[in-house]
Amino acid sequence: MKKRTFAIFLAASLGASILGGCSKGNEAGSPAVSSAPSATAQDQTDAKQEQTAASAKSSASGTSAPDTSVSGAGTSADSPKLPDLTGHTLMIYCGAGMAAPFQEIADAFKDATGCQVNATYANAGQIQSQITTTEEGDMFVAGSGDELKPVESYVEDKKDLVKHIPVLAVQEGNPKNITGLSGLTGDGVSLIMGDVDSTPIGKIAKKAMTDAGIFDQVKIEATTATAPQMSAALAAGEADAAIVWKENCDAEGVEIVDTKDLDPYIKTIPAASLSCASDKDALAAFNQYLDTDTVKEIWVKYGYEIVE
Repeated sequence: MKKRTFAIFLAASLGASILGGCSKGNEAGSPAVSSAPSATAQDQTDAKQEQTAASAKSSASGTSAPDTSVSGAGTSADSPKLPDLTGHTLMIYCGAGMAAPFQEIADAFKDATGCQVNATYANAGQIQSQITTTEEGDMFVAGSGDELKPVESYVEDKKDLVKHIPVLAVQEGNPKNITGLSGLTGDGVSLIMGDVDSTPIGKIAKKAMTDAGIFDQVKIEATTATAPQMSAALAAGEADAAIVWKENCDAEGVEIVDTKDLDPYIKTIPAASLSCASDKDALAAFNQYLDTDTVKEIWVKYGYEIVE
């Protein structure tokens, strides 16, 4: 590198000497300001001298290191180029309710870097157990900060991504005319909810109904392991209502009740880097990628709200 730099410097110096009247290029790398040639000097020697000086300046301004990064999804003006991670692999845990957007994010990251992302989608209890049992994995994208507490000894760093919004969902057309949580106590109204011990949405549903003083009055038809399962069951007519995440209400036959009863229970989805991560370089690049506009647009497309 030193030899190349010296050669470039020498070429630039020779060009300046030949021209005689050329001033130095400024230190910021902007074009050198040279003396204008005489209007009567049109011979080929002057033209060749100008070409030599221009070539020397061009070489001097193009001495940056070779670009080893790759372009692709997520490498627009909103973020720097990502490294080539071909041959690298990330192991990431993600809540089942976020499977659709996160898989799209993982695929886009692979397209941009060549890094393979192996994602495990499950409820929080299952993921927590797997982390503590195997002590393997690079990242845990959790439904809320509360989900990280059982594995906090494995959390090296974390960042907030998007808001996780619980909503009251009903069958399309709202045949039982449910307008809020109090409507869940109506005659013949049945509710399907997440497991209160292993799922964040189940815990939120129980707390919201307990705070409203109606939990013991609600007819719970069934409990499920994941929010998508609840939406599917609701669409199939297995219950009249469900408390689910907003992003899981895109199933046909399901609609959201316009109520603010669940606003106090909005959570934030964090991405936690784990101390047992096996590929720190790939993990650092993925953390960087999560901040790009490309990723934010994917989240928004699926109904999430970006954390400002």
